[in-house]
Amino acid sequence: MILLRRLLGDVLRRQRQRQGRTLREVSSSARVSLGYLSEVERGQKEASSELLSAICDALDVPMSEVMREVSDDLSLAELAQSAASEATAAPMRPLLGTVTSVTSVTSAPDERITIKAPKKSAEAVDVVAA
Repeated sequence: MILLRRLLGDVLRRQRQRQGRTLREVSSSARVSLGYLSEVERGQKEASSELLSAICDALDVPMSEVMREVSDDLSLAELAQSAASEATAAPMRPLLGTVTSVTSVTSAPDERITIKAPKKSAEAVDVVAA
């Protein structure tokens, strides 16, 4: 099962790290406890719309950009989940009309699936099957 809170937390963490900021800096600016922000980033807590707005403001990133990145990650996670289930059920076949920018999908024993993006983006997306 794909958990939105994990995807949202991953996006928020990436945004913060791209800026080279610490949890302490962002939590202070967003007026939220450091521990709670950490739990949101790790996908352990659901962020309310008010909290998400405060975090986005603290990061100086529009909420629509964060949600668009979450949506992109969700699409990749669904693709990986579909590919993983099809791999066990039948031989792989091309998925026409789907995301074509995935360069590889690997799965580790702990059920963490890594999707590597094309060369122009060095980031990989980890999807955890729950």
